[in-house]
Amino acid sequence: MKKGTKRLLGGLALAAGAFSAASAYFARKRNMGTREQLFRNRSADVWARPGMMVTFRAELMPGRDRQERTFRVKELLPSGRVTLDGAMGEHAEKEFVSLKAKVG
Repeated sequence: MKKGTKRLLGGLALAAGAFSAASAYFARKRNMGTREQLFRNRSADVWARPGMMVTFRAELMPGRDRQERTFRVKELLPSGRVTLDGAMGEHAEKEFVSLKAKVG
């Protein structure tokens, strides 16, 4: 191949890579939304609210009935964890029976 042809093909490859990188960047930026939208959506999408009743999974409290494993949410923490009335410490969503499991 001639030197000029190699340069042309190299330039085309570089341009194609730059074009695909730019289009991926702008597509991601368009899908992210504004900062306010992100925070508004995140606060609306929580798994528990204060006053809500949650039930620990049976594996975490063996030998106790459902009523003994059920507590009221006292506070929702910024980390997504909760504090409960009558239970010590902070607890994560994974420790509780999901709403889908209760209904189904």
